[in-house]
Amino acid sequence: MEAEDRDLHTELSQTGEIFRYSYHPRLAALHLEHGQRLEQLIETHGWPGRSIAGEDGAHAAWFVLQHAIGLPALQRRALPLLRDAAARGDASRPAPAYLEDRIAFNERRPQRYGTQFDWDANGEMSPWTLAEPERVEELRASVGLGSLEERVAQIRSGTLPEHRPPDLARYRAEQAAWARSVGWL
Repeated sequence: MEAEDRDLHTELSQTGEIFRYSYHPRLAALHLEHGQRLEQLIETHGWPGRSIAGEDGAHAAWFVLQHAIGLPALQRRALPLLRDAAARGDASRPAPAYLEDRIAFNERRPQRYGTQFDWDANGEMSPWTLAEPERVEELRASVGLGSLEERVAQIRSGTLPEHRPPDLARYRAEQAAWARSVGWL
């Protein structure tokens, strides 16, 4: 599932098609399908951590969950499972931080760890609003993440200006409409 997701993302990125939508319909459909499959796996086996799925499988499970944004109930329900798995060493330490921030972003709440980025008013990729900006570096270090400054530089170096939404207000409105439609807001 992870490879299929990456392949579709690459295809849509190379054609520029991915940047025409706040959430490309083909990507949304794939994420929904994969999220539903992951949900079935969790129901049957519990969180597919390293002890069940190996290192690659555990990473793929987190990746699929992180992208299952069309299933808010799944992400919310899986967060404590992922936290428990990380505490046992059965998932990576940063994985729950990424998911917690993803949930906060989709609920339009401030994030803790600075893992989620979005276009800012100046048309630059920037960290989504931080709950505790004065503690973000400490919080990131506590889960094994590098500095936010380094991550900002990395994200911005890979984000081409031509992919900025031409109409930021429309982009935000589309994001909010989608978030309401799936139950985030």
